[in-house]
Amino acid sequence: MFDINAALALIAAAPRAPQPLNVTAWANAYGLRHLDNPNPWATNLIGPTNNSLNRAYAMTTDLTTPVIVCQIPITEQQPAPLLIDGTHRLYRAWREQVPQLPTYLLSPAETQQIKTAR
Repeated sequence: MFDINAALALIAAAPRAPQPLNVTAWANAYGLRHLDNPNPWATNLIGPTNNSLNRAYAMTTDLTTPVIVCQIPITEQQPAPLLIDGTHRLYRAWREQVPQLPTYLLSPAETQQIKTAR
């Protein structure tokens, strides 16, 4: 689990310019197309499920607010990016065919700082 308030505090303490996030690529990776056309054989490993995504709320979110992506360290490989804040914004952008969202990217060290035990 990740502490989003701690992530926002790190971003405030070390300001950075938002980077573009490719909405189509991330929506595909998060299995968003399966939410509106469920496939009984598809399993969503990292994205939302039909029950966990409030579509009505998603369509009211502010697409100008950057989403947050952290970088998970992987032994002997490049860190893996993971969206930790902004799934509803990603869904709205995908539904409205917005090509990019602004994104704050946390470093692997910052990612370690915001990990919480659950």
